[in-house]
Amino acid sequence: MRLNIQTILRITTKVTLVMAIFASTSLDAQVDRSKQPAPNGSPVIKLEEPQTFQLKNGLKVLVVENHKLPRVSIQLLLDNPPILEGEKAGVSSLTGGLLGKGSLNISKDDFNEEVDFLGASISFSGQSAFASTLSRNFPRIIELMADAAIYPDFSAEEFDKEKERYIEGLKSDEKNVSAVASRVESALAYGVAHPNGEFSSIESIEKVNLADTKAFYRDFFVPENAYLVLIGDINLKDAKKLVKSNFGKWKAKSPKQTPFTEATNLETTEINFVDMPNAVQSEIIVQNLVDLKMSDEDYIPALIANQILGGGAEGRLFLNLREDKGYTYGSYSGIGSSKDTKARFRATAQVRNAVTDSAVVQILEEVKRIRTELVNAEDLKNAKEKYKGSFVRSLERPQTVANFALNIETQGLDQDFYETYLSQIDAVTADEVKNAANKFFSLDKMRIVVVGKGIEVAEALENINFGQTQLQVNYFDPYANPIEKPTFSKPLPAGLTAQKVIANYLDKVGGIAAIENVTSYSIKATATIQGMTLELATSSKGSNYTQEMKMMGNVMQRSVLTEKEAYQEMQGQRIPMSDEDRQKMQLETGIVAELAWVNNADIQLTSIESVNGSDAYVIQFSEDRAVYFDVNTGLKVQEIVTVEAGGQTITQKASFGDYKGVNGILIPHSVSRNLGPQTLDFQITEITID
Repeated sequence: MRLNIQTILRITTKVTLVMAIFASTSLDAQVDRSKQPAPNGSPVIKLEEPQTFQLKNGLKVLVVENHKLPRVSIQLLLDNPPILEGEKAGVSSLTGGLLGKGSLNISKDDFNEEVDFLGASISFSGQSAFASTLSRNFPRIIELMADAAIYPDFSAEEFDKEKERYIEGLKSDEKNVSAVASRVESALAYGVAHPNGEFSSIESIEKVNLADTKAFYRDFFVPENAYLVLIGDINLKDAKKLVKSNFGKWKAKSPKQTPFTEATNLETTEINFVDMPNAVQSEIIVQNLVDLKMSDEDYIPALIANQILGGGAEGRLFLNLREDKGYTYGSYSGIGSSKDTKARFRATAQVRNAVTDSAVVQILEEVKRIRTELVNAEDLKNAKEKYKGSFVRSLERPQTVANFALNIETQGLDQDFYETYLSQIDAVTADEVKNAANKFFSLDKMRIVVVGKGIEVAEALENINFGQTQLQVNYFDPYANPIEKPTFSKPLPAGLTAQKVIANYLDKVGGIAAIENVTSYSIKATATIQGMTLELATSSKGSNYTQEMKMMGNVMQRSVLTEKEAYQEMQGQRIPMSDEDRQKMQLETGIVAELAWVNNADIQLTSIESVNGSDAYVIQFSEDRAVYFDVNTGLKVQEIVTVEAGGQTITQKASFGDYKGVNGILIPHSVSRNLGPQTLDFQITEITID
């Protein structure tokens, strides 16, 4: 390990003691290597305790000296009870967005300019703050941080900007399936009148005014339950002087109390479904509330039980749903703890629509198995090693000492909790894992939240039987309000066929004659991924077709089709196309590819579904490809394709918009394609049609 962790901990074991004795005595002693050494027990961890002091206003300070690097980090944590924001949910986020933008003593621009000049960073939230700096600049940075925390400048201009930004973010999440799932699962688990269940909305944010943010700051940004953690190249004497001179100005005050009713679990397991017509896969959350604190004797057995069930790629959920069934990229579980309220156990997966019901059943089966069967020795050993390894690696970071001390202080832990952590893990038995699973994984009181495409998954969910019981399906809107079962599909007009829908589309974009008259075209488009520009260039002339994708000037992928050959290039390797792939590609090379399908008798008009709030005809081109045409405009708005990749079945969605005329033909200039969890928004930058 690069970091000198001897300043943080001291590990003494019987093994190292024996080695030391052996090294200091005669080397003539013989060791019987035919016998396996007896177990020596878990190491005893001796953590260096942070230096602490407290200001008169109640602020508690922890100092962890580490002079390895000339840097200091400052963390301010307000350990207040959960705050219920009510009809103005989101006021805490707005308040946090205003903090750190200068102060009453220094303008925002001057504040940011000085922080940048010093090579530091300062950030705030509604209940915390963080700063990082070179140790030589620490006195000024802690001064700026304290000034921004104690004398914030709540300007009307900054408030309006923050509010507008917040609302724009909420609008962009309205059709985000993961964002909806996250909101609904919490709201249903706790109820919207609980701090963990309430959520901000455009309506609640619109109600918040500048005075509300000032009131929130006065009521809750107070020092009574606050901790200031200093880590790095700083000594206690200087820390005391600087903290007292800066944070000593913070007036003592207790936080306002916001009482709430504690949430309870369901009486019986049920499915809560939210219809998202734009979903190409389903979000599944299997959850229940748990009454678990870090100080509980079954806390560590609960962690081990969860690790075995779904703590990572070695977990049973992952091995079942991904490795065995191929339903998903991954399936995981987690269990929380809280000293103030109930926490949650959650098992999650994102799966393609066709296997949503099967995935739900498999998650329940794995929960049932860990509750009813003793875990085997290998699974138990692997889970323990995972936690022990993570714990030991964490000791390399100076922040660990502070975090452990904070937990002991705020979570009511025994002083030796972390010194005996490894032995506590080793002591967990298979029976304790089973008992913890039965106590915290409430199989008969689960709330199964599914957010997905109702027309494709609702009927199958309604037919799930588990434990000889058919699970009840209740329906909710994207804001967790109960609703009647939606109508997922509208009746098709009499006499309408897939061929007529495509003919209408061809007419809308310019007509068959104009499309057939095109002899060549070239299109260039760009998208941004992780801050890098992705370039897509497509060209076609006669029977020759090329599509090339570049990133940072380097060709990542190229597809080529000529009269003589068809191949793909990836990372310099040429891969010939099969006859089937070549035929599929030939159908897609036209400037308007649907021209090749207008007289195809095999395509089927299957339904009318909602796409972005508008009705669309759904045409099944093949078993793995569906194309959507807007009922009102006749234009193509969406395409969903299922492909096999890496042993997994993957659903890809493309959305089309911003149609513009080019040489008499309407072309979508905006195309969004999902790439796993990543969405690529391509914009056409150049197009020619001859």
